[in-house]
Amino acid sequence: ERLMSLKVRLATKRKPAGWELVEGPLMQFEERLREAVDDPHEGKRKCESSWPIHRIHYERNRFIYDMYYRQQKISKDLYEFLVREKVVDAALISKWRKPGYEILCSMSAIQRSGTNFGTTSICRVPLCQRAGQIMPSVTTGCVSCVSGDGIDGGPVWWTDPYTAWAAKKKVDKQQKRKAEAPIDADVEARLKALRGEGPSSTGGGGASDEGGGGGIGIDAAVEARLRALRGEGGADASAAAPKEESLTTKGYDSD
Repeated sequence: ERLMSLKVRLATKRKPAGWELVEGPLMQFEERLREAVDDPHEGKRKCESSWPIHRIHYERNRFIYDMYYRQQKISKDLYEFLVREKVVDAALISKWRKPGYEILCSMSAIQRSGTNFGTTSICRVPLCQRAGQIMPSVTTGCVSCVSGDGIDGGPVWWTDPYTAWAAKKKVDKQQKRKAEAPIDADVEARLKALRGEGPSSTGGGGASDEGGGGGIGIDAAVEARLRALRGEGGADASAAAPKEESLTTKGYDSD
């Protein structure tokens, strides 16, 4: 209501220097708001008719916020004039300067009195922590205004492409705890051996009976034959194996 009568309300007011920088965009926001209010509501839910109004309200205040705090193109006098005349939402702009609220869509999203269970809006829950189908807030039409979830420096609105935000990876809490839990050294060594990353059981890690280790020693001839079968030793492995004596001649005299 107050934005629609902006030009009339400020007609007799003395504007500070720099008003010409914001006058044009503010009038454009006024026209967009008028169109959103006059837009027919057929085929829409009752709550959806107010979504464009919340978005225009956000964009108008973001424009002034960027002009004053980031680009520093308007003076403090002009900013205070806009706040005093209620052209901008001072409470919302103040929230944007606090950690965690950098892209807050609307003050109504954090007003607990507006919910049945005294909680904030669903758009304040990170996308990675939501279960089931992700839907916009019934109040504002914002999908997510959590820091880190936004698109192009702003909230995720109901009109933004689904593929731009729905593909965010959801980390299962149980899997996260498992990934962070330390692994026992013996278990880690066995896992590496199974994956083939560590030394083989027949290599230097194997302990012989003479060494007093817990492992079972492998006869040198058997090990050489195993290497030859695996193709590890080649001709050298077969040569290293002791030659078997012929059973047909040893210990028998020919008649």
